[in-house]
Amino acid sequence: MNLRDYQELVDRELDRLVPPETAPPETIHRAMRYSLFAGGKRIRPILCLEAARAAAGRVDGAVMAACSLELIHTYSLIHDDLPALDNDDYRRGKLTNHKVFGEAMAILAGDALLTLAFQVLGRLEIPADRKSRLVAELAAAAGTVGGMIGGQVADLEGEGKPPDAALLETIHRAKTGALLRASLRMGAIFAGATDVQYEALSCYGEHIGLAFQIVDDILDVEGSSEGLGKTAGKDAQQHKITFPAVYGVEASRRMAEAECARAHQVLEPFGEEAAGLHELADLIVRRKS
Repeated sequence: MNLRDYQELVDRELDRLVPPETAPPETIHRAMRYSLFAGGKRIRPILCLEAARAAAGRVDGAVMAACSLELIHTYSLIHDDLPALDNDDYRRGKLTNHKVFGEAMAILAGDALLTLAFQVLGRLEIPADRKSRLVAELAAAAGTVGGMIGGQVADLEGEGKPPDAALLETIHRAKTGALLRASLRMGAIFAGATDVQYEALSCYGEHIGLAFQIVDDILDVEGSSEGLGKTAGKDAQQHKITFPAVYGVEASRRMAEAECARAHQVLEPFGEEAAGLHELADLIVRRKS
């Protein structure tokens, strides 16, 4: 299955899982769908599906669990864009949620997507032990201790501070890396992976998670607002601690390539079943938006 096929599979399932715009209260469902179907790459659910394939040779049934990751990711973007946080007007080339629906409805849309993610996991027809592990994994990745919210707090509190390598790693392993790593772990859990497979996929997730954020930081320096679909140069304007700020652009680029190489290496035991994960690692490092 190619990337476009995966994206269409995920989009169909998200459309099924999220209430239609006509379902009362209509405004919140329009706001949820506005951001959810704004053109995301679906990297996290695709990583989850490919992890399931690598562990078990198939992706049957995993798409519902994979979609919970996209619901969490989209909620985080809606909230990140709010004036109280990153204060962005555009996301994926469209006006941000609060610019269209107002701040109150944007906050509620994010809350609703977050809540729905766990409702979706609760509906999974899989053994109870696997279901509980999936819930715990997603909650930890989105949470405060080493998770996405904790990384966002560190990012906010780091604004204006001198560039610091240790703080930089703390921020991005949590803010971006935790949910990307969880994508691999959840695919492994769903597929009933062995402990060895789970650890290998988790390690791959850590490497590509760091590579993803390094490339994101570089693109904020080198990319255009049109190409990125969001405001370029915001990191420097807000005095954020980024990889280019700490290491410089060229050294950051070499670091991303090194993380990608390590990701490829840990996949070796999976053989051809990990072909999709190899492709995704290269895509993450070479992307332009």
